[in-house]
Amino acid sequence: MRDQLKVFGIDIIRGSVRSKSRRPLYALVRLHGDQIISEDGVSSFRLFRILSQEQPDILAVDSLQEVSTDQHELFAFMQSLPPATRLVQVTGGDRRESLIKVASRYNISFNRLDPFDEARTIARVASLGAGAEVIAFENSSDVIVTRNRSPGKGGWSQNRYVRKIHGGVLQRAREIEMNLVASGLKYEKKEVKAFGGCSKVSFRVFAPRDQVPVSTYRGADVQVRISGRRLDRIMFRPLSVRPKFIIVGVDPGTTTAIAALDLEGNLLHLSSSRQTSLSDVIESLYKVGKPVVVATDVRDMPFSVEKVRRAFNAVAYAPRLDVSVDAKLEYTQPYKYMNDHERDALSAALEAYRHYNHKFQHVLKRVPPGQDLDEVRAGMIRGHSLEQVIGELKVVPPPSKVEGPVVQADRKSDERVRVLDGTVKRLRTYVQELQEEIKGKEREIIRFQSRIRKIRSIHGKDIIKDAEIAKRDLTIQTLKKRLRREERSNRNQKKKIERQNRIDELAGSPDSIPVKILGAFTRDAVRALSDDLGVTEGDVLYVLRTDGWGRSVVREIGGMGVKAVITGPGLTSHADPQLRAACMEQDIPLLDGEDLPILIRGKIGSAGKIPFESSLKHWQEKHQEYENERNARRIEGIFRDYQTARGKEMRKSG
Repeated sequence: MRDQLKVFGIDIIRGSVRSKSRRPLYALVRLHGDQIISEDGVSSFRLFRILSQEQPDILAVDSLQEVSTDQHELFAFMQSLPPATRLVQVTGGDRRESLIKVASRYNISFNRLDPFDEARTIARVASLGAGAEVIAFENSSDVIVTRNRSPGKGGWSQNRYVRKIHGGVLQRAREIEMNLVASGLKYEKKEVKAFGGCSKVSFRVFAPRDQVPVSTYRGADVQVRISGRRLDRIMFRPLSVRPKFIIVGVDPGTTTAIAALDLEGNLLHLSSSRQTSLSDVIESLYKVGKPVVVATDVRDMPFSVEKVRRAFNAVAYAPRLDVSVDAKLEYTQPYKYMNDHERDALSAALEAYRHYNHKFQHVLKRVPPGQDLDEVRAGMIRGHSLEQVIGELKVVPPPSKVEGPVVQADRKSDERVRVLDGTVKRLRTYVQELQEEIKGKEREIIRFQSRIRKIRSIHGKDIIKDAEIAKRDLTIQTLKKRLRREERSNRNQKKKIERQNRIDELAGSPDSIPVKILGAFTRDAVRALSDDLGVTEGDVLYVLRTDGWGRSVVREIGGMGVKAVITGPGLTSHADPQLRAACMEQDIPLLDGEDLPILIRGKIGSAGKIPFESSLKHWQEKHQEYENERNARRIEGIFRDYQTARGKEMRKSG
């Protein structure tokens, strides 16, 4: 028979581990097997003293926050526990749930406002296998032997005193090593030599702390500390390894979908895939739990779903009529699913849960507290009566950390052999079916591979064709851009030709001459006019504004060989004298627009021929006078220079 567990359940009455002024006071409930031994209110110090004296199998809490504030304190707390005592969090590990929900799973109710009732519930559910064990240390331990006092400066007997301490450390280390060798444990040893022996000896033992045959010791000269090697982070290991009972809904086909609910109707798993085989479905369900019901949403269960059911020896469920789409949508409205296949699988599982849940509502009220309700539900689903299920559960002793040899009667052994033989036969049949299915899948794979090759060939041709089309489309776009540029250039050339034709018409007229309009007397305006209409030798320019002129533009116009420059009305008479002088110097006739009425038509215009020639002749006369005066000044300057030079020579000779 298995030994009965000794479980301690604790809950805080008042205070907190975070408070420095109000240290926690715990409600401690001692549970041995099914019997509550005692209930006390204890402080932290007294709790550790009781744990050290009685060394229970389990210390159960509903939250690690009640014994430590952070991970560092939790390591220290677990290091202080006896080696054989396991710390269990009954509300789960990384995924926690409330104590009320855990207790309801075993049909236990309690008063949340009573710390002793809560500690009592914590101890009972821990003894039934609820929760997760806290794992903080590796499967190796450190044993350190050191001196317990400092030698100090000493006096006449200092050497003898130091030799005695170091010898004691060495002697204690040898005793520990002999115990480790006798226990057959692997270890590594390090020594720090000192006068008369060792000042420190450390052992790394490759075994858990509770298996090391060494205890903590503190003597007059020597102390021994034993500690487990810490993990990088706290881990949790379920106290009970029994898988969850689940209700499974399967929707077979090209896309296979599976849904799994626990026996309380909570969704645990929902997935679908086009590449899922029957073995993948079975493996996925093994990871979730133990299927007790396999359901479908059609009246006649498909053969592939029947295979899944047989693999787990589960109970089959099929509705009396095929479930309609409206009913499926109503069932699955609170849940999120990716496609219709997942919806169908989920609706099948929910329909099966609703069918069995109606039976559970009335029967579970008769279940005594302390029974695993999932075990009761699973037994009733398999067709057993409530009395049978409870009777079978009562003969099962509570979970224990150490299991002794179990001696069974011959009748039970024969019965187990018969059950195992039946299981082997079913598995062989199932393996044969799977092998046949594998052969069919291989033939289907070959057929699909040939289709894939054909599709790839067609797809490759389409890719080449699409690449060629894309290349031609790019060429067409480039040519269209060039065409638009050429069209714009053509329109501009046509406008130039039209203007040139008008200029030629005006040039051929006996009464008028053509004039090209210059917006301003600047280099930019001259270049714009040259690009648009062109400026050639003998052209007449009509300037609208003379402000902003410069000698560079005067030289540029003079280099073009224009016949004359006509300014707007009044601009020549009020023009800058320097502008007139610059035009005289470059031999550019600068005529006043007041004497020459100009008819402007866009960028070209016309002037009367007779007035133009008269004004030009008048300017030429002025220019001749300007040249004569300039020549006279030049000759007069030459004469003065000659006189000056001659006078200098005469003075030298005299």
